[in-house]
Parts: sequence; structure tokens; C-alpha cells
Amino acid sequence: MAKRRKVSNLLGLAVLSTVSARPMHPYEMASLMRARGKDHDMDIKWGSLYTVVANLEKHGYLAVEGSVREGARPERTVYRITDAGREELADWVRELIAVPERERPRFEAGLSVLGALSPDETARLLTERLATLEREIADGRAALAAETEVPRIFLIESEYDLAIRSAEAHWVRGFLAEIEDGSLPGLDLWRAFHATGTVPPELAELAERGAARE
Repeated sequence: MAKRRKVSNLLGLAVLSTVSARPMHPYEMASLMRARGKDHDMDIKWGSLYTVVANLEKHGYLAVEGSVREGARPERTVYRITDAGREELADWVRELIAVPERERPRFEAGLSVLGALSPDETARLLTERLATLEREIADGRAALAAETEVPRIFLIESEYDLAIRSAEAHWVRGFLAEIEDGSLPGLDLWRAFHATGTVPPELAELAERGAARE
């Protein structure tokens, strides 16, 4: 089970990782995180950056190093990571790597209520999704192949993302084939529901069983 952390926003993890290299001010943190694609690796709301930095300082994970002024721009506070911050960073990463946590993708939410769409529309939408996934997979493979000078450890999250997308594409391809060739169990009931607008008795009974279990 995930720990309750004093700063639980994953942006805090990205900040600690970024500042672990050297002290910097929040604007520089954001610039580096964007350049490194951190907003692709985790859900980041950039508008909360200063709040997250303030919370990290409040709990002793960051400390003020000083301030800088660049040209006519306002003075900016520079932060450094503390020993407690390094410990928190390492512990947070250990947890994320070692402890599986059930995540709820939007695609799974859609699949859970797929009966709202007809089989034909579902097949069309899955075909569209599969085409997008295949483009993204091809682009991801090309991008990884082009990174010949970057150590693999710094690309490992991209490898993982590619593997997950490839697995999803494989599943979508198989499910789509079952709809298109008519081998999907219950397909006739699904079609009957959308043809008549009436829930077949077999499906109604299954729905009632589900409600009873709740």
C-alpha cells in the first residue's frame, strides 16, 4: 500500500529529482522538467508548481539557497534539496517501483459501459483507436532508435510506455477481430439490444445478479 506522504503531488517528486542535480529557482525547474518531458511521464499541473515548492520547503525537503536577478526580471528564490529531501526522493521512487498500485485508465472506464454503443460503432471506434496506437508505437520506436548516445537508463520510461501501448494494441486488435468475425460471446444479445431498444431477458438477469452482489 502506498504511504501517506507530506507532499503527495507527483509534481513534488519531479521537483525533487530535478533539484537533486543543483540548486535552481522554480522557473528554471519548470523549464528543465518540460525539456525532459516530465509532463509526459506523470500528470503535472504547472499552475501548482509554486505551491508544491512551498510545501516541499515547509516540510524540510527544500531549503532556500539564495536569490538571483536576471536583467529587469523580478528577483527569484533559488532552492536546494536537503538531506531529508534526498531521503524522501529515494523512498518515493522505491515505493513507485516496488509497490503495484491499481490505476484506472480512461479506456477501462469506457470499456466498463461499452454496452451503451452498438457493436458496429464500437468496431469503428476501436479501428480508429488502433490506428492511433499503431502510429504512436511506430513514432515511439523511431524515437528510441534515434537516441543512440543516451544511456538506456534515461529512456527506460519510454520503453515501458511503448510496451504498454503495444500490449493495448494487441488486445484491441484481438477484441476487434472477435466483433468483426462474430465470434465474441454474447454478440447476438448485444446486437439485439441495440436493434430493439429492449434489454434481452438474459442480460437483464445478469444485471440484476450484479446489483444483488453490490
